[in-house]
Amino acid sequence: MSRFDTVLIANRGEIAARIIRGCRAAGYRTVAVYSEADRDALHVREADTAVCIGPGPVGESYLCIDKLIAAAQQSGAGAVHPGYGFLSEREAFAQAVQDAGLVFIGPDPFAIEAMGNKSASKERMIAANVPCVPGYQGAGQDDDLLVAEAIKVGLPVMVKAASGGGGRGMRLVHEASELKAAIQSARSEAQNAFGDGQLLIEKAVLQARHVEIQVFGDRHGNVVYLGERDCSVQRRNQKVIEEAPSPAVSESLRARMGKAAVAAAKAVNYVGAGTVEFMLAADGHFYFLEMNTRLQVEHPVTEMIYDLDLVAWQLLVAQGEPLPLTQVELDERRHGHAIEVRLCAEDPARGFLPQTGKILAWQTPTGPGLRADHCVIEGGVISPYYDSLQGKLIVWGETRTQAIKKLIAMLADTAYLGLASNRDFLIQLLSHDEFQGPGVTTGFIAEHFPAERITALAEPTPAHRALAAALIVHTDAQALQQKGELDSTLLGWHSANGTPVLLKLRHGETQVTLDVEVTAFGEYTVTVDDSEAAAEAVRIVSVQGCRVDYLAHGRRQHAWFARGASAQGAQLWLANADVAQPLTTCFIDATYEPAQTVEAGSDGRILAPIDGKVVSVAVQAGQKVAKGDLLLVLEAMKMEFRLQAPVAGMVELVTASAGAQVGLRQLLVQITPAG
Repeated sequence: MSRFDTVLIANRGEIAARIIRGCRAAGYRTVAVYSEADRDALHVREADTAVCIGPGPVGESYLCIDKLIAAAQQSGAGAVHPGYGFLSEREAFAQAVQDAGLVFIGPDPFAIEAMGNKSASKERMIAANVPCVPGYQGAGQDDDLLVAEAIKVGLPVMVKAASGGGGRGMRLVHEASELKAAIQSARSEAQNAFGDGQLLIEKAVLQARHVEIQVFGDRHGNVVYLGERDCSVQRRNQKVIEEAPSPAVSESLRARMGKAAVAAAKAVNYVGAGTVEFMLAADGHFYFLEMNTRLQVEHPVTEMIYDLDLVAWQLLVAQGEPLPLTQVELDERRHGHAIEVRLCAEDPARGFLPQTGKILAWQTPTGPGLRADHCVIEGGVISPYYDSLQGKLIVWGETRTQAIKKLIAMLADTAYLGLASNRDFLIQLLSHDEFQGPGVTTGFIAEHFPAERITALAEPTPAHRALAAALIVHTDAQALQQKGELDSTLLGWHSANGTPVLLKLRHGETQVTLDVEVTAFGEYTVTVDDSEAAAEAVRIVSVQGCRVDYLAHGRRQHAWFARGASAQGAQLWLANADVAQPLTTCFIDATYEPAQTVEAGSDGRILAPIDGKVVSVAVQAGQKVAKGDLLLVLEAMKMEFRLQAPVAGMVELVTASAGAQVGLRQLLVQITPAG
């Protein structure tokens, strides 16, 4: 075993930043790698040194094994930490690191290969008597064969990518008529995400919980488990909230699941940190899903209830040291409850569409039991090349109830402005009675948060709109005073009766005209023009950075805001701190804007909803299409977006081609509507 003092982190973003902090705390120097798109990223700033490895696309940078090995050798690193995601579960990468005479901080290539393919690992677990979900995991991959096997298993089924994770390449299918399309879609997404289109079929275990066991092994034959994490709150098979311990797991069940997880790890002589994932059915039976041969995104909740650093453990094991604690010592150490949420750059009101753009404001609270693992920099730009996950907010409490309350408060006092995020959605999930009860199953979001409810929750209230209008008038006056070097005591002064300021604010497709009466600087009365709605009185008490304190409806409150500009016009981003009705939104100041033309889409114009790459084009000029027909597939932030015809008609123009990079709101297809 080679000794080392410098570690190269073969990853990016919040993952790399977390590993860098763990290495620094343990006394190791760190080397970051970065693409040209990540030149100013947080992980680059935090490392001792950094090496550029290529352009933004992952296939030209973070997935290039030879570039990563060269960076390690160039920088004098003695070890490579893969992080989680990217190449962390590629046996070829682990082997290349070892062949270069470097230490791979993770399991041996054999273990990665044995567990990295879900089909092969499932066969191995069946042989080891670990409970598995019934299904098909054979080598035959013909579409018709997979359809037949799915019908044989019995619908509903899960179509799953054999490689990778993160919910990509997974489809839940209820109807036989949908099988073939689901198989083709899952294969395409898996091939693009992991470079492997192999699939397996599993019987869908509905109304189940997703419970995983953290395991750790060393080179002295020791394997332990560090309790469980409940990851049942999911959307499109991607985890949204994770907690430890699970509210559904008793001491005896924890012991049985832990024993099965340790058996799974020992079956491949596992070394380092790993996670064995199970589906926990309502009747208490559990079934092996897969083993992730790496540290997990949700590892902080385990760290917080055991009060330890799993990255420090990884470094110890990689140096050949034994595990620092026994199973008995670990069991005695577990205390309290921890919950984590994933903060993502995505718009829940628009089908969770990933977002790109500039971050105008970022602030999150700190304190005992609060932790933020993130890659956010105020003024930084979110690119289309990578995952929408920007960070995790984690809390610890003596009880689950206390932890939930602390996390809701932490989210409410988090400002992430400049592009849409899931902050409000996370507060709504945590506040739901069912979540605050005994916990939920994997169907929780689909059952309680249909698209129409999410859209309705994102609509601004009159009070929210009034605060936005008051802030625009208030900050414009401050900016004018500072630019003109006027005496601040003149703010709000007028020699005659004041004339209300007229503002036109647009939110989404809705525009309203507001009259803002300034009774004194900081005191505003806002009414909707030509409306009988009651006036809203707002008093701005103070503005400090991105925080505004104000009085409204007899209560002193605070909110977060940021001013910006976009192709759509001058922006005001506003996020309240009201956990009962959380709302983050963007208002466009359309006061001096020319009249709007017809909405894109209704006239047959198909614009790119996000920066991304065209995967395939399904139509050509001169072709007739019906409303809903597939036009093209766009890939961004590791997800595929199927763009469909908004109207029936004739395709007049196709500007996109497979493999091309396109920008937000770029014209892709023009259809002349029928009739």
